[in-house]
Amino acid sequence: MFNRKNRLLLLKLLSLFSVVRGYNVFVIALAQYLASIYILAPELPLREVLFDFNLFVIVLSSTLVIAAGYIINNFYDAEKDLINKPRKSMLDRLVSQQFKLITYFVLNFLATFAASYVSFKAVLFFSAYIFGIWFYSHKLKKIPFIGNFVSATLAITPFFAVFVYYKNFDTVIFVHALFLFTLILSREMIKDLENIAGDMAQNYKTVPILYGQKFSKTCISLLLLLALLPTFLLTEYFDVGHMHFYFLGCIVMLVVVTVMMWKARTKLHYVGLHNMIKLIIVAGVFSILLIDIDLVLNRIL
Repeated sequence: MFNRKNRLLLLKLLSLFSVVRGYNVFVIALAQYLASIYILAPELPLREVLFDFNLFVIVLSSTLVIAAGYIINNFYDAEKDLINKPRKSMLDRLVSQQFKLITYFVLNFLATFAASYVSFKAVLFFSAYIFGIWFYSHKLKKIPFIGNFVSATLAITPFFAVFVYYKNFDTVIFVHALFLFTLILSREMIKDLENIAGDMAQNYKTVPILYGQKFSKTCISLLLLLALLPTFLLTEYFDVGHMHFYFLGCIVMLVVVTVMMWKARTKLHYVGLHNMIKLIIVAGVFSILLIDIDLVLNRIL
């Protein structure tokens, strides 16, 4: 069906998709649009949001920079990933390091070029975002606490771009952001527990390596406890429609994650916890639709 050359090309495309984590990029782009429709600009007609070319360019620039960020992160973590993620690492190595770097620069150039259509401020914003991702991958990720905090901050930066575009400063947006930030920061610290073998081999000074797993678990527990605060505020003091069912479910899930984390001992346990929090985040993206199920239908006209 496919000759050897075509199979190799297909494998390399799959490898590149793995490196840039295409599924994550897609979810982030979807989240930016859903947040724009339901949270940041709920008063605008749906058609005006969906066909806003400036918004499209902002989302496009965000996805290009994020994809490039995954590439540079993969580039610096190549040796560590051989230990922590041997199967994924073997797939990622089907694409040469040189090609990854070329793709990294091309994606960042396209992102800043696209941003120039919106404004010079957008160019500065995405240029700073590109530098922040590179500096994190090159230096900051090896510093305990700071690396985790910066990683979580960079993860929510694309939503900040859309937030600034709509100039919506409602309190509910900051509460949503706090919830997302604490979840991502918790996930980053669980990843340190998951990747402790590779981090030690590459001399990374992560929290569990410097202060021990018990201290790291205590910090994560406090973060998960902090995440309960915005869930309470969003369900009790803000109108989130049927999305309150999602937040009620999150309370249960976060308690379960906390209990399981203290019982976790192996890498497989931490991978499961990491995926559970990732599932909570992805479910949160789609649950934005529950804020007002009829909203899209009513705003089409």
